[in-house]
Amino acid sequence: MSTFEYGVAMPGSPVNSRAEQATLGLNAPPLTAIRRLSALDAVRARIALAVDLGLLAPGERLPGSDRIAEALGVSEITVRRALVALCKEGVLERRRGRTGGTLVAERPAHSTVGAIETYRAASADVHQLIDHRLVLECGVAHLAALRGLGPESARELDRLVEEMDRAPSWAEFHGCDERFHMAVAAATGLESVAEPYGAVLRELYRYYLPYPLDFLRHSNDEHRALVKAILRGDAVEAAEVARRHVEDLHKTMFMDLLDRR
Repeated sequence: MSTFEYGVAMPGSPVNSRAEQATLGLNAPPLTAIRRLSALDAVRARIALAVDLGLLAPGERLPGSDRIAEALGVSEITVRRALVALCKEGVLERRRGRTGGTLVAERPAHSTVGAIETYRAASADVHQLIDHRLVLECGVAHLAALRGLGPESARELDRLVEEMDRAPSWAEFHGCDERFHMAVAAATGLESVAEPYGAVLRELYRYYLPYPLDFLRHSNDEHRALVKAILRGDAVEAAEVARRHVEDLHKTMFMDLLDRR
């Protein structure tokens, strides 16, 4: 398994390209605590935190370990070890048979994974990172609309939106979401824009948790609106859709959910 799955850096792995190192040095907060987590602890923390916050409901079946591995940018063996640990800790449970698999326990244990505190402590840093993405994403959307979409780019974005509509779980959706946003960045025709944008996007993906599909479908409606604005060449509307899409993260990522508890 490569360091980057779906273009997402594995927790604890170095940022490879010089452009990404420079971008993160200038534009991103020092998220060193997250990078110090092992891949195993990062997976345990993200799933356990999603259970703690009610994003994964009691009795809900998790996607296959291969899908989780792709979505979280780790090896499948790491996911399997994390799921076994979470079952022992009472967060998840295993059921046999055709309707079995790995599910959230009916009465899941809460606050059992110490690494969760690393994510809880990162609230201010993540808000700052969202703001960095906001600036870049509005600029990317504006430039893509000014340049216009060629037929191939338009088909690819439409295909990704449709794929997200059909995604059976958060795991499959996550990979399409990353490819969608990088395809919009590529539509600007400016590699110097797409590269730093991708670096910030990948850094923020370290903090993404499993989310209910209803929430993700709403996010995909915004993707669809963005494509329409770009196709019309409406740079102002494209930037506005991008602004709403990213600013929502301040209210929907785990930091705000923690504040409400």
